[in-house]
Amino acid sequence: MPNQINPSQIMQIGMGFWASKTLLSAVKLGLFTHLNGTPLTAQELGDRMGLHKRGTVDFFDTLVSLGLLQREGNGENARYTNTPETALFLDKDRPEYIGGVLEMANDRLYPFWGNLEEGLKTGQPQNEIKQRGENFFEGLYSDPERLRQFMEAMSAVQMGNFITLAEKFDFSPYHTLCDLGGAAGLLSIQVASRHPHMQCLSFDLPPVEPIARENIAKSGLAARVTAVAGNFFEDPIPRADVITMGNVLHDWNLENKKLLIQKAYNALPEGGALIVIENIIDDERRENTFGLLMSLNMLIEVGDGFDFTKADFDSWAKEIGFQKTKVMPLTGPASAVIAYK
Repeated sequence: MPNQINPSQIMQIGMGFWASKTLLSAVKLGLFTHLNGTPLTAQELGDRMGLHKRGTVDFFDTLVSLGLLQREGNGENARYTNTPETALFLDKDRPEYIGGVLEMANDRLYPFWGNLEEGLKTGQPQNEIKQRGENFFEGLYSDPERLRQFMEAMSAVQMGNFITLAEKFDFSPYHTLCDLGGAAGLLSIQVASRHPHMQCLSFDLPPVEPIARENIAKSGLAARVTAVAGNFFEDPIPRADVITMGNVLHDWNLENKKLLIQKAYNALPEGGALIVIENIIDDERRENTFGLLMSLNMLIEVGDGFDFTKADFDSWAKEIGFQKTKVMPLTGPASAVIAYK
């Protein structure tokens, strides 16, 4: 009998916020850190987390069914442990911890996405700008501790992409790199650590510079990696053989995207390369669901910012004067689009 049409996919997606909020709550409550290599019963784990007994078993078993916890045995004596992935990436005591971005998603993005309909109707951001008239990033840059936490969270998410780019891209013809919006300096550090002939510069706003300098000092690469403060809209972009932008272009509207690409073109020598790391949407706009959702997230966050396809980038780059472009897959839904002058 042929497969019958059924609503299971519709229901799974429509109620998907249940699973999302379950994971976000587990991260926020420190569940994966509480386990930390120690198998615990539901009562023991619930007591450590300060949870009411009504929801603990349902909560933990839901995470088991989602593949985010492991359970040995059944009943009240069953013991829960982390999976290899949650032990590595969601234990706050591990350097690989990426939960910071999920904590931000829980605290900020989750409630803001409740206003997606209004954003779709108005084209206006639905975050702090709407609620308090405060730009999120302006508030962030005014609070050094919040800024450091945000930079660490973003760096953890991007680290895999930076490592992959440093390993896959052929840096041998080049000698200098400038990372625009370089944040904590980690892309420059990864490139310099793998390519001893490269001199790298991490360029970002003044409040970010001390964080980058600290990371560079810890890396032992201060002789070849430098943090420089500046505004890439207002200031000249430092000249370099390679210019990189990691999750920068999607923050801006088309006019500002082209302006940044033009400024990068002007700062590159003949034969130089512009590398843009984003969740590049496939040209048919059918497959990279995360990239498409990220573009909706930019509507929520900034209004007119948006993610884009390789074909979009190719047309902008060639309009400005770049000779050719190519795409390099990185980790998960992320890719680098590369334009050669």
